[in-house]
Amino acid sequence: MLIRLLLVRHGHVDGIDPPQFRGRAELQLSSEGRWQADRTAARIRAGWPVASVRTSPLGRCVETGAAIARACGVEPKVLPELTDLDYGAWTLKMHDEVRAAEPALFALWRSRPDEVRFPGGESLQDLAARVADALRGLAAAPGGGAHVFVSHDSVVRVLLLQLLGMPLGAYRRFDPAPCGICEAVIEDGAKHLVRVNETAHLESAT
Repeated sequence: MLIRLLLVRHGHVDGIDPPQFRGRAELQLSSEGRWQADRTAARIRAGWPVASVRTSPLGRCVETGAAIARACGVEPKVLPELTDLDYGAWTLKMHDEVRAAEPALFALWRSRPDEVRFPGGESLQDLAARVADALRGLAAAPGGGAHVFVSHDSVVRVLLLQLLGMPLGAYRRFDPAPCGICEAVIEDGAKHLVRVNETAHLESAT
């Protein structure tokens, strides 16, 4: 059986630049993010027949996924396993703030992210277990088209690592852009990446 999977990071929100640990906080798409979601919906509609759209339960993903689902004529569904990494006590803190308050742990997060558990939150191992369940669930997904996962920076990174059989220590090898598209094909257990972080659809002027 062949399964085609599209990974999409949600559109732009406040807190991306300068960087903030957003995690499970509810943030709505900015006007730029809504434009990105519409452009991404048009790109996916033109490029693939879509069988399903599944989103993180957080609003920024639900809104991005709704635009894609509407364009492709399917009903979006929330998949809790796609929710963002829980940053615990760091949630909604700016990176510079955490770097100043907890320099050793912040430096470890930047250099060896697979060794960190956020104070009161998750580790990358926790996230990896969740998204592995999401991948396994594709075996029971309806056929006849691509399956779209709309999620977060951290989730897209870990899904890419799992698809490539790479360790969590390689987390920073990828840098998913807001509304960037990745495509993978899974056939008889073999996994192949077709595209990573495509953003050409976001380059046209409004």
